[in-house]
Amino acid sequence: MANPVMSMWLSAANAWAGAMRGFWTAELHRQQTAMMNEMLRQGMAFWSGAWLAGARSPERPRLSVIEAQRRRPG
Repeated sequence: MANPVMSMWLSAANAWAGAMRGFWTAELHRQQTAMMNEMLRQGMAFWSGAWLAGARSPERPRLSVIEAQRRRPG
């Protein structure tokens, strides 16, 4: 014979675990997306900086990566 109180408690625990699993999965996806965007940004900055190094005029000083990030909005 099944215990109705135990059954209700396990159903509530399962619902709570499902909600927490959903929150955890969403946060995991947010962090992965942020990491991929940052990796893409750094890769593009590296390669475009290498291509543009010869195109800069000698009068205009080249910004370091840190100075460029400080000036970048957002």
